[in-house]
Amino acid sequence: MGYRLSKIVTRTGDNGTTGLANGERLSKAHPRIEALGLIDSLNAHIGVLLTELDAQHSEAIELIRVQHVLFELGGELCLPGHERMQEQHSSQLEQAVTEWNESLPPLKEFILPGGGKAAAQAHVARTACRMAEVAIVRLADNGEQLNPFALTYLNRLSDFLFVLARRLNQLQGVPDHCWKPGNF
Repeated sequence: MGYRLSKIVTRTGDNGTTGLANGERLSKAHPRIEALGLIDSLNAHIGVLLTELDAQHSEAIELIRVQHVLFELGGELCLPGHERMQEQHSSQLEQAVTEWNESLPPLKEFILPGGGKAAAQAHVARTACRMAEVAIVRLADNGEQLNPFALTYLNRLSDFLFVLARRLNQLQGVPDHCWKPGNF
């Protein structure tokens, strides 16, 4: 493969537009570009989370896989009609959630985001995931053709990040902090 990103400063976006992979130019405020940006932001939050984990641990390996899948999703958004997301991507997340959740105490109350630093960052990534999911739904609501597995994946990913936050707290010996109504 050649050097695809050899020229970073192109000046082509100076007028407030950006190019899709098919050559089409869209406003940087277009919902498709917003969704792309939110997927990129989510991926960056996961990158920050990874700095808190040992790269050899199963949690880190799963998160790196997630980062690759998010790049595939970004590719789908950048090239309308191109589909790389598959049901197996969501299934992999479900499998990790099921496995990790088995060792966690059952939830009887809502928990507050936080705990250890890694768990707190997982919650930040979870909220970024929800925002990306909203942007994808907005695209679909506007009639844009999208791979249905993309939305399913983001929905599973937010569950995955929630359970991961609880698991990371558990591994660090940090309890989940439960919401207590009226405790303010």
